[in-house]
Amino acid sequence: MKDSSIQNRGKMPRKITKSRLKNIGLYYLKRFESSTENLRQVLKRRVSDYARADPSFDKTEALGWIEEVLADFQHWGYLDDARYAELKTRDYLAAGKPARYIELKLRQKGINADLTQQILENQGYDVKEMALKFAKKKKIGPFRFDEEIRRANRQKDMATLIRAGFDYDVVSEILQSSADDDNDF
Repeated sequence: MKDSSIQNRGKMPRKITKSRLKNIGLYYLKRFESSTENLRQVLKRRVSDYARADPSFDKTEALGWIEEVLADFQHWGYLDDARYAELKTRDYLAAGKPARYIELKLRQKGINADLTQQILENQGYDVKEMALKFAKKKKIGPFRFDEEIRRANRQKDMATLIRAGFDYDVVSEILQSSADDDNDF
């Protein structure tokens, strides 16, 4: 018996039409919250896959359909970049991610920097609080149980926090604090 993924390789993808693109978009949005730019890329990939399989296919017409579908989804409220950015920012903040990380991830999804900054301000983003949350999650810095191990791993902990996107000043301040002072966090 052949694997289904092997069987599908030689199979011609289904023809791309405006209604098919709409269905692909709806199915994607049913499973995931998405930004407009992210959904545009998903739909363009599907069009490109079909265009590779059928060279006579007019890709420019399909790209126009994508814009029409996206406009309809925005009109109906299925796509809202501000809502998407707020949800993702809330998730990232709950995980203790720094502002730089959040800005980068949202920029990759097509969210502009001004909107991201506005949402971070509305969420009450505190750099020190996020760095402490991250350190606690990773059990580094002031959240190591033994003072000797804490001193021995200071450079390693500092590198971890800086790679995560926190500023040197904030990292230094976090690593100077003791676990007793921050356990109530």
